[in-house]
Amino acid sequence: MEYAENILETIGNTPLVKINHLAAELPCLVLAKYETFNPGNSVKDRMALQMVLDAEADGRLKPGGTIIEGTSGNTGMGLALAAVVKGYKCIFVTTDKQSKEKVDVLKAMGAEVIVCPTEVAPDDPRSYYSVSRRLGEETPNSWYVNQYDNPSNTKAHFQTTGPEIWEQTDGKVTHFVVGVGTGGTISGVGSYLKSKNPNIKVWGIDTYGSVFKKYHETGVFDEKEIYPYITEGIGEDILPENVNFDVIDGFTKVTDKDAAVYTQLLARKEGMFLGNSAGAAMKGVLQLKEHFNEDDVVVVLFHDHGSRYVGKMFNDEWMRKQGFLE
Repeated sequence: MEYAENILETIGNTPLVKINHLAAELPCLVLAKYETFNPGNSVKDRMALQMVLDAEADGRLKPGGTIIEGTSGNTGMGLALAAVVKGYKCIFVTTDKQSKEKVDVLKAMGAEVIVCPTEVAPDDPRSYYSVSRRLGEETPNSWYVNQYDNPSNTKAHFQTTGPEIWEQTDGKVTHFVVGVGTGGTISGVGSYLKSKNPNIKVWGIDTYGSVFKKYHETGVFDEKEIYPYITEGIGEDILPENVNFDVIDGFTKVTDKDAAVYTQLLARKEGMFLGNSAGAAMKGVLQLKEHFNEDDVVVVLFHDHGSRYVGKMFNDEWMRKQGFLE
């Protein structure tokens, strides 16, 4: 008989799927690393499990403890899966920008969820960074995860996602494209792929309202770049320690509208029911067209599942209110 001992053993080994219609104008082969096949429906299952395992190993997370984290939803889901299997409690802090579905899913997994305002500075005591950090200090027998600066985040992708992409493409991958938030995915996968072939290009997808692209190009952290945006899961108003800018060859920024529209198009043209950052990543690949030739194999990573955006990007009334649909 073939079976997993628990749900955590099903994390990883996700498929590569060819993009057909939406990549028709590109000269190269475009393959999606389809991370919604993870049990928590996102790439974050990988790093959530790795962070838990490493915290258990060095004693930061003790039996019966409480896992505390600020999350846009997907890391929380991965941590919740590990917590259920391993017997921990969870308190997650998120922002009012995130979809209602994400909050409901975390509650369904038994977590306590605290919602904080989006439009405050990172060091504001009301921000989800500050609240999650404070709860970590105040809650007995707790572990504050801090996915932004936790090296286990990058480690998970160096050890699993990167090797999978290399093996699945038979070493023929030439470009890796992915949305950047905490930085763990792009840094871990990028570092691994470049260790196998230094000529592989690593591109980050950023959003307008985020500091990454300008910082990468100038070394200047420009607060004028920071303003509210709708796209979920990518971009930051801080510089996480997990973002290894030395591994990244460049960024391209995608508008909120393009990200939302291409999220719908992936479903309607490719049968790929995915989250908001996948639309941004797909549009980003198209914007990078001039960097590809007919011999290239471009791998774009799609983070999460469309079920978490049914009330937003897959709701035409919501799309019209944002000015994203005529």
